[in-house]
Amino acid sequence: MEEFRWYRLIGKYVYQYRRIAAAFILFVVIYAAVFSLYDLEVEAVLYATGLCVLAAAVMLTVGFVQYCRQRRSRLWLSRNIELEFDKLPEAGNLVEQDYQELLRALGQINAAHLTDWQKASQESIDYYTTWIHQIKTPIAVMRMTLQGEDTEEHRELLAQLFRIEQYVEMVLSYIRLGSSQTDFVFEECNLDNIIRQAIHKYAPLFVRSRIGLVYEPTEIKVLTDEKWLLFLLEQLLSNAVKYTREGKVTIAVSSDEILSVADTGIGIASEDLPRIFDKGFTGYHGREDKKATGLGLYLCKQTADKLGIDIKVHSEVGKGTSFFLNLHKERA
Repeated sequence: MEEFRWYRLIGKYVYQYRRIAAAFILFVVIYAAVFSLYDLEVEAVLYATGLCVLAAAVMLTVGFVQYCRQRRSRLWLSRNIELEFDKLPEAGNLVEQDYQELLRALGQINAAHLTDWQKASQESIDYYTTWIHQIKTPIAVMRMTLQGEDTEEHRELLAQLFRIEQYVEMVLSYIRLGSSQTDFVFEECNLDNIIRQAIHKYAPLFVRSRIGLVYEPTEIKVLTDEKWLLFLLEQLLSNAVKYTREGKVTIAVSSDEILSVADTGIGIASEDLPRIFDKGFTGYHGREDKKATGLGLYLCKQTADKLGIDIKVHSEVGKGTSFFLNLHKERA
């Protein structure tokens, strides 16, 4: 909504009441012409005309002041419409009163639809949350069963089970990020501890894929939500392992609190880079893979935005991809 400027309203005020102004000028001309036909003194005609013009000027000034007040009131209401919808300015005429009745009717319809949508959304969140927690039980049982015997077949099944757990966690994070009650808790965290948790979780995949991991411990502390930053880092590591067939993944933290995750994988096509954070976008390599969902990097961007983290990417096809997270406290 534009900022209030009274001097910008003069032209709009005159234009709005242009017909009344034209009628007033016409009446003054008729009045002066008729009086002149009766051979009245010019001074008398001009005096009466001047009085009319003065009275009109006073009335227009008072009207303009009220016009500005109403404008200011509408601007304030527009900025607080969700809280003060019932406090519409008093209608100045029947037309304004009719429009306000229409607005109130639309407001009631919108409130009813919003209530229905919130109810349906909450039911959906409750259902999927319950399903996620229930599915974790058979996953845990299968993991314990497969870990009982160390065979190539069981190792392969454990790797696939790990992917299932990833997808389950992704669904839960997707639901939580879309909720208005997301449980973010910002505090000063040990960045090294968060990185080591992510590395420990994905260590079996690195070993199985025969991919090297390079990481130098850091003593930097960052202001963030530990759980969500860990989720963000896990998604980047998941992508790095998924698209790196040989070579290594390097995790580094610069002195100015820039966390980077770089791999020597297949890279991202230059034409795909502007859209990699879009929901559902898989890109050229994702279309080749057929299993890509296009949600991983989308969730990374959503999480980074909520944490106040600037996320950037640099990639070359055939050489690898690097993601950079600006964890500076001032951004958070």
